Amino acid sequence: MNTQILVLSLRQLLGRRRTFALVALALLPLLVAVVFRTGNSDTDPVDWTANALLNGLIVTTLLPLVTLVLSTTSLGMEIEDGTIVYLLSKPLSRAQVIIAKLMASWVPAAWLVALSAALSGSIALQGSGESTLLLAFVIAAALGALAYSSLFLLLSLLTTRALVFGLIYVFIWEGIVTGLFSGTRTLSIREYTLGVADLLTGTDKFDAHLNGVTPLAFMAVVTTAFVALAIRRLNRFEARNLF
Repeated sequence: MNTQILVLSLRQLLGRRRTFALVALALLPLLVAVVFRTGNSDTDPVDWTANALLNGLIVTTLLPLVTLVLSTTSLGMEIEDGTIVYLLSKPLSRAQVIIAKLMASWVPAAWLVALSAALSGSIALQGSGESTLLLAFVIAAALGALAYSSLFLLLSLLTTRALVFGLIYVFIWEGIVTGLFSGTRTLSIREYTLGVADLLTGTDKFDAHLNGVTPLAFMAVVTTAFVALAIRRLNRFEARNLF
């Protein structure tokens, strides 16, 4: 991994407007948790936190949206303005470029989502003694962010409409198709993330359709495959791809 590319990419990605928008999005679960604590005394806090907050809001919405914005911009921004030509002209392996760009999008996404999950979950679970549940989701979200980032980074190399296709994957494929056809859940990063959380939690506080070490194995395989495909795609990238 090239440190200079990583630092430069982080500076480009974490501009004021983009950072402000992502932080505002990450604060939404905290607001929801505060509302829950003040107005739902009859609801089981563990059940609500696991299913409505961590599963329904953090993993289903916040995690894919944050990683989508950062990952499609990481290389997509340079492809769009043509500066990728100068990047590829440097004596660097394509693997170094991809890994640096992946880290630049994954690290802030993982920190932001994990911090949002930890803080909002702590508010909702106050006094419930379910730290294992919270820790499991924080770890699962960080790993899920890596898988999502590798997918969306690859999309940015395949199409100039990576954001659109990413939204289709998140809301159509994961949001609708996997709910209708159970066999498609093995092709869902969301299901892998929930499965990892279930594996680490070791309880039945929420429903995970993939159990055991299977989701962790799937996550590792698809992440490695997406990174390898991105490196191969960048190896074949030419200046004419910009037009």
